[in-house]
Amino acid sequence: MMPLRPDLGGIPLYAPSPLDDVSLDLRDNVNLWGTPPSALRAVQAATTELLREYPRVSAGALTQAVAAPLGIAADQVVAGCGSDDVLDACIRAVATDGATLAHADPTFSMIPTFARLNRVTPIAVPLRRDGAMDVDALLATRAAIIYACSPNNPTGTVTPRGELVRLFDEAPGIVLLDEAYGEFTDAHDLRREAAQRENVLVTRTFSKAWGLAGLRVGYGVGSAALVAAVTKARGPYKVNAAAELAAAAALTQDGEWVREVARQTCIERDRLAAAMRRLPGVTVWASEGNFVFAALDRPAKDVADRFRSRGIGVRAFSGLPGIGDALRIGAAPTAETDRVIAALDEVFA
Repeated sequence: MMPLRPDLGGIPLYAPSPLDDVSLDLRDNVNLWGTPPSALRAVQAATTELLREYPRVSAGALTQAVAAPLGIAADQVVAGCGSDDVLDACIRAVATDGATLAHADPTFSMIPTFARLNRVTPIAVPLRRDGAMDVDALLATRAAIIYACSPNNPTGTVTPRGELVRLFDEAPGIVLLDEAYGEFTDAHDLRREAAQRENVLVTRTFSKAWGLAGLRVGYGVGSAALVAAVTKARGPYKVNAAAELAAAAALTQDGEWVREVARQTCIERDRLAAAMRRLPGVTVWASEGNFVFAALDRPAKDVADRFRSRGIGVRAFSGLPGIGDALRIGAAPTAETDRVIAALDEVFA
């Protein structure tokens, strides 16, 4: 018998079902407005030398591009193969035998998986009724690592800035704040705050607002000491050369493009949310991500199948703690949003 970890069988594999028959896939919250123009040009101009050589060990051009507008040092930024790579590496960097990780429930589904893979015990803490994280309950766990996601995935709800800062102040160990959807909200941007503290890492991604999900780029901001530990745990060459080039180009040249796309995204998200609020048996949450989240009074899989029969892919959730069945539908440009709205009455008939 192959000598595998005995607990590996109990850790779920992340493997979404392919939807080959769908022409509009709104499951993954990617940027359907396109790719930043400078990033696309950077990839198209990639040379043989760029592709045949190893990339920089720690994506120095990218970390400098992240650090400069924040007014922090490049050694306070760690890049990775998506922000989930950075989160995974941070857990690995700080976890000790018998450590625990507290997280809101529901939240980003990979967090308890990353915890278990790093031999850390996850502790799920229900969201408050308003969708914010229960900071007091998270602190009460005395967990060595506390993961916070705001806007939260999959609900889109935010936790107030003051509550997050209090979490930083009172946490017994490390706080991981996931701001993957930070470009779509004005509620908080705590990257500079994290750089001034020893116990906080704030992560962001290029997979959502920045339209570079296929290149897998993300980063974390924190103290130089914490970033150095995460970098060591992450390993080298986690950001490929083309991805670093594209992400750095987007940051330095396409900021206005991304801000305009984020503005349009919020308009279309809110338009879809308003249309769904009129449906019976549907409770739309106050999402500040690039998606609509709605609790249902019927099986979510059945509703998702009805969308699928009309060529539209949506994310179905079954039995979420404190919520039940729910749907998450990514925001899309006007024509695509019109298509979803037009299907609502038939889907929910």
